[in-house]
Amino acid sequence: MTDFSRDAKIFKALCDEKRLVILDQLKSGEKCACVLMDNMDIGQSALSYHMKILCGSGFVIARQDGKWTYYSLSKDGSEYASMRLMELTTPVKEKHSI
Repeated sequence: MTDFSRDAKIFKALCDEKRLVILDQLKSGEKCACVLMDNMDIGQSALSYHMKILCGSGFVIARQDGKWTYYSLSKDGSEYASMRLMELTTPVKEKHSI
């Protein structure tokens, strides 16, 4: 039986409007948490919650520099998510036995 736990994390990350906004902002390159908070007008704890989900899904990579955390998109994470979406939604022909 297939383990869908990683898939569930990926699709959970995509089911929130704020996380989609974050992903959209990261398309233009790495952003400091302070920039994301200002652009979205949310607090540190709310951003931290969303970033934990996005990093856990593999879509986002975090790096620490001093007291600030910088976030960027993960090419590997987005490619894996795209591949899984195609695999899960592409019909397979059933083999009929005669």
